[in-house]
Amino acid sequence: MTIHFSKYQGTGNDFIIIDNRNNQFPSENVALIEQLCHRRFGIGADGLILLENDKVSDFKMVYFNSDGNQSSMCGNGGRCIVAFAKKLGIIKNQTTFLATDGLHFASFSPEGIVALQMKEVDEVQIFDHHIFLNTGSPHHVQLVENLQNFDVKNQGREIRNSSLYGKAGSNINFVSQENPETFSLRTYERGVEDETLSCGTGATAVAIAMHASGKTTSENIKLNVQGGQLEVSFLKIGENYTTVYLKGPATFVFEGKIEV
Repeated sequence: MTIHFSKYQGTGNDFIIIDNRNNQFPSENVALIEQLCHRRFGIGADGLILLENDKVSDFKMVYFNSDGNQSSMCGNGGRCIVAFAKKLGIIKNQTTFLATDGLHFASFSPEGIVALQMKEVDEVQIFDHHIFLNTGSPHHVQLVENLQNFDVKNQGREIRNSSLYGKAGSNINFVSQENPETFSLRTYERGVEDETLSCGTGATAVAIAMHASGKTTSENIKLNVQGGQLEVSFLKIGENYTTVYLKGPATFVFEGKIEV
């Protein structure tokens, strides 16, 4: 079987994206997806995304972690599949598409930045040493000192697999504040089971968590990730965070064919 694929990255979070409107890709083949994402024996990526037909929107996004399993919403992946859909000619400068957590609106700025509307957040759980919320995927947010030298992989794995989150686990974000409107973060992603250079739902979670906990009053927050910078904006209405947007670049890297 020959698979035609494209490779995209959003602030270093990289994805294999496949046009599956003909439903030819064997999406139930966990081992194949894991192999394609493998950085030594495959194409290499943090995840694999299928673009499929949808009856009520421009297209459907189906996302798989690099372990081969279908997963929850991926913010950077969502921005990348929007760029891919534009390259295919499916959309122009704005779109509505379906993901696992519902419909998403996205648009392009004149500079090529993709702004992706994320799900509303109506619950932020604030604990003594961390914050938990769901931005399409579950996220643990924790302020730490000396973020640059923090052991993200081992500390993240320990919390992800702890009794705090059970078998399903959670993504783990470690954060430091740079100024009133800017935060730096590093993320351990479940399913990848390692630190990634960027996590879109993680950046969204950090922005909302820092606002909810009183670390910032801004509703337009910059997030420094290992692979660049993202921006998250929202409106706080009552206890709800609404009109949530994740903004950043979505870059085509290369395309090719692979025999499997």
